[in-house]
Amino acid sequence: MLPERKSKIATLLKQDDQAYCICRSSDSSRFMIACDSCEEWYHGDCINITEKEAKHIKQFFCAKCKEEDPTLQTRYKPKRSEKVDKTDKDDRKHKKNKEKEKVSKYEKDEPYNPATIGQKKPSKHCGECRGCLRTENCGKCDNCRQLKRFGYSRSGKLRCEQKMCHVFGNPLKPSKNVNRNIKLTKRRRRDSSSERIDYLEPPKHCYGPSCVKQSRPGSKYCSEDCGIKLATSRIFQVLPSRLQEWGLTPCIAEQNNGLAIENVRKQQQHVRQILHELDRRHAELDRIVERAKNDTIDPRTEIDDNDDTEMSMYCITCGHEVNSRTAIKHMEKCFNKYESQASFGSIFKTRIEGQVMFCDYYNPMNHTYCKRLKVLCPEHCKDPKISDTEVCGCPLVANVFDATGEYCRAPKKSCTKHYVWEKLRRAEIDMERVRQWLKIDELLEQERQIRSNMASRAGVLALLLHSTYNHEIMEKINQERNREQMRAIEEEMKRRKLSDTEQ
Repeated sequence: MLPERKSKIATLLKQDDQAYCICRSSDSSRFMIACDSCEEWYHGDCINITEKEAKHIKQFFCAKCKEEDPTLQTRYKPKRSEKVDKTDKDDRKHKKNKEKEKVSKYEKDEPYNPATIGQKKPSKHCGECRGCLRTENCGKCDNCRQLKRFGYSRSGKLRCEQKMCHVFGNPLKPSKNVNRNIKLTKRRRRDSSSERIDYLEPPKHCYGPSCVKQSRPGSKYCSEDCGIKLATSRIFQVLPSRLQEWGLTPCIAEQNNGLAIENVRKQQQHVRQILHELDRRHAELDRIVERAKNDTIDPRTEIDDNDDTEMSMYCITCGHEVNSRTAIKHMEKCFNKYESQASFGSIFKTRIEGQVMFCDYYNPMNHTYCKRLKVLCPEHCKDPKISDTEVCGCPLVANVFDATGEYCRAPKKSCTKHYVWEKLRRAEIDMERVRQWLKIDELLEQERQIRSNMASRAGVLALLLHSTYNHEIMEKINQERNREQMRAIEEEMKRRKLSDTEQ
């Protein structure tokens, strides 16, 4: 019953004035069955077919289709009894095949010979290959793992795969009672070149100094102590000459790293000076605000001149047209409205000595701390209410940059020229602080990398692996050595002549 066929049947049955079956009626409420050849619908009671019988029909053909094509016959699904008969036949065939296998197994067995009773079985070890000469288990194969698991007493027939003879083949298989309740997982054997060479190569002598033992498989030494002894002797022999070579020739990379560290330190000092200047500006801003709080409003600045020819502009945040006189106030509020819809959080709290710049409000829902600047956070840090007697206090300038020493004494509540000037100044200083801190963090990471390179350059491993031979300096050293030898020979000759003359 495919979905396409169901939908087609539904559309056919819903048609009005449609005649079905041999009775040619439009009644579709009763049980109906369709012919698989002409797709004509018939009532079950009209053709003597019930709904239970229709479940066992595989293909149904009407009488008209059978008259036209006699080869068409209604097909039924097989019954359970037929399936049981087929399974019985399969079981009989399986039993016959088992009996044949048993007969073939017994035919291949050797005939009974009473003379062989009491004789020892032939040995399965040649005694000359590497597997026979090996005395220790590898501890890596499946048999060694079973030995560790069950103990030597229970699995005496198990043998290490590295100890099996290469001439007679595999050793005896483990008994069935050992692995009766445990299913061993089959692991894929590595087909690497090292394992094949280790399996086929003959035993080697240990490389350790004054050692007469056989090396371990896959190693050059019989134990770790031999390897450590050889390494220490090599260090004592090679390291003094390498240290002499390092001291004779200047290293260009060492000089470049020294210059790089000096440059990084200068940049760090410059960043620290900028941070100190930002702290000074922040303290100066606090003094200006405190001075404005203690002053009174100038009555001459209360009246604002309203020009009739005021310009209008569009808000950069919402795009609405606003008056240029109140544009700054509108843009600030509009920005805070949209900024409060986004969140900037981190799971770590800011820990900086001195003044706290970030909001660091803990959100228990997300388990994060707010990472906006405390001055600009519209969600958690609200602006304080402004009283009617509070002075604006914004420093006045001439020619954009020249400070005049005076400040605005207009009411802060109605001053539109210097709206939230204090908030913007503090935000500017805090943003510059954040930039300088990120910069000094990068400089410290650069210094750490340069120092690690300098420390690893003259290490023991680097000196043993790399060598620099300066021909000019070594020629001078050899010449000086030859001169000393000649002087020693001349002194010896003079001493001998004096001793001859005295005699």
